[in-house]
Amino acid sequence: MSAEAFRALHHSGPPLILLNAWDPVSARIVAAGGAPAIATSSGAMARILGYDDGQLTPVAEMLTAVARIVRAVDVPVTADMEAGYGLPAKEFAERLLGTGAVGCNLEDSVDDKLVDPAFFADYLAEVRATAGAELVINARVDTFLLQGTPADAVARGRSYRRAGADCIYPIFAPLDVLPELVAEIGGPINAHAAPAGPTPAELISAGAHRISYGTSVHTHLMDSLHKLLPSLQ
Repeated sequence: MSAEAFRALHHSGPPLILLNAWDPVSARIVAAGGAPAIATSSGAMARILGYDDGQLTPVAEMLTAVARIVRAVDVPVTADMEAGYGLPAKEFAERLLGTGAVGCNLEDSVDDKLVDPAFFADYLAEVRATAGAELVINARVDTFLLQGTPADAVARGRSYRRAGADCIYPIFAPLDVLPELVAEIGGPINAHAAPAGPTPAELISAGAHRISYGTSVHTHLMDSLHKLLPSLQ
């Protein structure tokens, strides 16, 4: 599936639910379950590569890991690339396209601090100019992660849409605020689900067009492993 076909999933048919994979095995399981596309989880991938989350994975290792997932499945893959791992926007776009990914998630915070929205918008615009239509850009707004206001999330989301983002992801936006964000930002809105909730049905009811799970599925499975260990010894 091309980037254009993946982009179309954001605008027609049922809301797009993306399960986040972290290696070829998890990606194949998700694809076999009928997923129309797969998102990677940078946090989960960092863990399995031996690093902590927060852009601490060497970019070459992350890109290699993304390419492995792309090769393992026949559905489109969109890659969670944190804040770009310090790469200039043009180089970022070129190297990510080289993995075969058709989309990316880019976030507007570094080291637990929101970046200047104008700087991030310029970065997104250059990624768009370099990749053209070959990347579906999901711009993550970290306002609620860092205790900001809905007004800030709306302003950032609108700016990133103007810069060329296909979808805006106000991660951890409260359910009661999500309808306001959908109405005020415009375009597809990504929302965050988790095994313990909120559920996709709740997020869809609040207006989300795209739903992803981030690291939550990997965390849930690792917690299950911890609980299983005593019975194995």
